[in-house]
Amino acid sequence: MSSDSLIRQYRTATATLTVTTSDGSPLVDQEVVVAQRDHAFLFGCTGFEFIPLANGELTATAGAGPGGGTGSLGEADASGVERLAELWLDLFNFATLPFYWGRFEPERGRPDTRRLQATARWFTERGCLVKGHPLAWHTVSAEWLTELTNPEITRVQLERIRREVTDFAGLIDSWDVINEVVIMPIFDKYDNGLTRICRELGRIPLVRMVFDAAREANPGATLLLNDFDMSAAYECLIEGVLEAGIRIDALGLQSHMHQGYWGEEKTLGIIDRFARYGLPIHFTETTLLSGHLMPAEIVDLNDYQIADWPSTPEGEERQADEIVRHYRTLLSHPSVRASTYWGMVDGGWLGAPGGFVRADGTPKPSYEALRALVRDEWWLAPTRLGTDEQGRVGFTGFLGEYEVSAGGRTATFRLDEPGATSVEVAL
Repeated sequence: MSSDSLIRQYRTATATLTVTTSDGSPLVDQEVVVAQRDHAFLFGCTGFEFIPLANGELTATAGAGPGGGTGSLGEADASGVERLAELWLDLFNFATLPFYWGRFEPERGRPDTRRLQATARWFTERGCLVKGHPLAWHTVSAEWLTELTNPEITRVQLERIRREVTDFAGLIDSWDVINEVVIMPIFDKYDNGLTRICRELGRIPLVRMVFDAAREANPGATLLLNDFDMSAAYECLIEGVLEAGIRIDALGLQSHMHQGYWGEEKTLGIIDRFARYGLPIHFTETTLLSGHLMPAEIVDLNDYQIADWPSTPEGEERQADEIVRHYRTLLSHPSVRASTYWGMVDGGWLGAPGGFVRADGTPKPSYEALRALVRDEWWLAPTRLGTDEQGRVGFTGFLGEYEVSAGGRTATFRLDEPGATSVEVAL
């Protein structure tokens, strides 16, 4: 089957909607308007750039571009951010916010809780779900951890998890609990607390500890295991974790394609390999470039550091085409529940031209191409329908949240499962 046919099969419902009055009588032979309000699929992007906007810090940070420099969390990048927010909210419904320990709590005992809470609230007030990334990672870790003994590192890491998950419950109920465990015990670029304890305890005991701490702090949270390693090593880790009885809510797969688009066949092959565990799959970190590609011989993407990496007209056309192909591929597989793009604006991670928006704040063809899918082809615009003698109307729509209105009254409902379904609402 084509990707479009599979998307229709897995992502849409054919609904029979019965509309009644408040006393339960069917709304007979009346015109109603049905409109989609949100997708069930999580179309995500990092929300780092909006930390200053959510905290009223724009005047203090004005002057820089909206995208930020390499490794930025967004704090120093306010110029044009309000327009950037409009573009972001017109496309995405799922934000990832930064909890890198070395930046969130560079001084022990002084976490940046208030600012991140304000940012998470800014997104939730606009109807978005929010994920925190990450709770445990050997990179961008707190430097003061290296002054502690291994038992102390373990203790404060678990305390940190409980603190963040508790403090943000209700605002952030989805977390990348631990990041890149496959490489963690053999990471040798610099000393850090997490590699120390992972070497001593082992990968699976460490995963158990951090997941148990997060689960205890928020039993209803969605907790992810996340990695960039798409080799059999990640599969072995997952199998060991599941065999040990550790509950994982979703598997995170990173897809930074700085060296070129994976293509449909490779992408589907990777999804199939990880779908066999029966867990929802989130593509947690996706990038596709609109400039020259990183050389193929680079093994660690972090090793490619250049002064200038521009977006080009031909690269932008290529990126737009690949974005459409990539998202069609993801939605054609029923196991994929979310996709987070890693950076709205060029110049973010590694300084690459990987964003949907140029450094000057103007949207690229890739933005328009993805929006045409999410808000047009995969969207039910306000549609006028007439009820029958039993108050029923029929329509097909993508899974998600809808509203029906008539005579100045409106009610909401959801389509949560693909295929034929019946829904009843009262106006």
